[in-house]
Amino acid sequence: MTLALDGGAPVRTAPWPAWPPPLDPAQRELVTKVLESGQWGATQGPLCGDLAAAFARLSGAGHGVTVGNATLGLFAALRGLGVGPGDEVIVPAYTFVASASAVLLAGAVPVIADVDPVDLHLSASATEAAVTARTAAIMPVHLAGSPADMDALTEVAARHGLAVVEDCAQAHGARYADRPIGGLGDAGVYSFQSSKAMTAGEGGVIVCRDEALHGRIWSACNVGRRLGGEWYGHPEVGWNLRMTDIQAALLLPWLDRLPGEIARREAFCLEVERLLEGLPVHAVPRPPGTTADSRHLLMLRLETPADREFLLAAMAAEGVPLDGGYPHLTGMDALTRAGVRALPCPAAEAASRDVVWVRQSMLMADPAEAAGVAEALAKVLPAAMSRVR
Repeated sequence: MTLALDGGAPVRTAPWPAWPPPLDPAQRELVTKVLESGQWGATQGPLCGDLAAAFARLSGAGHGVTVGNATLGLFAALRGLGVGPGDEVIVPAYTFVASASAVLLAGAVPVIADVDPVDLHLSASATEAAVTARTAAIMPVHLAGSPADMDALTEVAARHGLAVVEDCAQAHGARYADRPIGGLGDAGVYSFQSSKAMTAGEGGVIVCRDEALHGRIWSACNVGRRLGGEWYGHPEVGWNLRMTDIQAALLLPWLDRLPGEIARREAFCLEVERLLEGLPVHAVPRPPGTTADSRHLLMLRLETPADREFLLAAMAAEGVPLDGGYPHLTGMDALTRAGVRALPCPAAEAASRDVVWVRQSMLMADPAEAAGVAEALAKVLPAAMSRVR
């Protein structure tokens, strides 16, 4: 069978679903209402507060604060927890760079620890090995929509008196041990960036259980004001990190359809996994304790070395574009120059070589279309693997 790169017929020519999906009537109505009201800002209309409260409920937490993006949210959560210069925060090596850069923004030092070699989430044993007298917090990332092994990680944190900030950017609606993520640590931060399961182009929300912590986070995001205090009273140093009611209007109606979209992606992923049987590639398993995976990505692991660049180009030519995934943070020169402390991370380095992603837009297709993913991989993998022999 001739590869499409070599002039053969591609496996698929039909487009995949667009992301984000088209506006639904409820979104259109609420956005129009906000635009016509002229109350667009977070301090003018009620919708940012409504969204924060909704995510607090979704996460089993009592409080929420909306922010301009999740990077700022991670920074504000750390700030509210008192993390700053002289402190260290442990982050996983296989994650988006913002997990580390948010720590730098707070003036602290990211400590890059390895991930579990099987599920690619922050390893509890690597976290334990990374703890020093300067460690103030750990930042588990709920990667690809599945929850990190929070019991093991929070046990490490409790033993050493560390705060826990959950990076929930990819995991809206995920559950661990039948408990919602976001409320399992001291604070959780969700993203509404354009690729996420709920998006307003940008935006984020911080959730937490503790009322006093909520007040400190709110102050950090609202130019140092105090909740219920004077408008021009600024007892703390803070920033304007707010989102807008226009963004909240896009997001609030989405909460109603989120469970159905998660179920759709789950069905597609399960069908891909079934069809991959017999091929030298498998889906990365979910961490122990996962009871609901929001399926932001389907991570696939190559079982035999392959030419990744060729693989990605050939799959795109077959009409099934895959993503190469994250580079490991230990290899980023900018972080090294910033003074990041990195432990040996062989599992993350391996993931950066042999893991590829099926993106969210593809996962929103009908499960019957999963056959195209498996067919294209069966067609392309032999050639990609032969190029490294």
